[in-house]
Amino acid sequence: MSYICSHCGKEHEEWPALTFDAPYAYYRLSNEDKNNIAELGSDHCIINYKNQTDLFIRATLIQKVNSHCNNLDYGIWVSLSEKSYNDYADNFDNENHITSYFGYLSNNIPGYEDTFIIHTTVNTRAGNERPEVVPHEGFEHPFVTDYYNGIEKDEAERRIADMLKSQ
Repeated sequence: MSYICSHCGKEHEEWPALTFDAPYAYYRLSNEDKNNIAELGSDHCIINYKNQTDLFIRATLIQKVNSHCNNLDYGIWVSLSEKSYNDYADNFDNENHITSYFGYLSNNIPGYEDTFIIHTTVNTRAGNERPEVVPHEGFEHPFVTDYYNGIEKDEAERRIADMLKSQ
């Protein structure tokens, strides 16, 4: 499968990562609120509502593709508690900081409903790579089932094509 990259304009043969530029909560804000109560960076997002502050970090999730040599990579956002977010921020430049946090997947994955409610474990990685997200196995949701059972190659390619159309 080849595609034209929306960022560089060049044709690529390998599968692109399915990425989200911001968490779902940020997309729902008005332009005024994006300017006044939100801070969006390349690896973090903070939304300061009147009664609460929502904290998000950018991460990756790897979807197994059955009977194929490639996996489907997602660039997603997860919400963290204040304690976890502060620990992550305090150690952002520490290449040896390896830990796990509880988080909620914070994007709606196309083809599924309400994926922003999925419970996850967020695993930091050595070398300052973006954390990897693993959905909680016992959480009942079709996306979690597909995560653990894998998806077929044609389904992965359909997801990629749908995401490329929406960009």
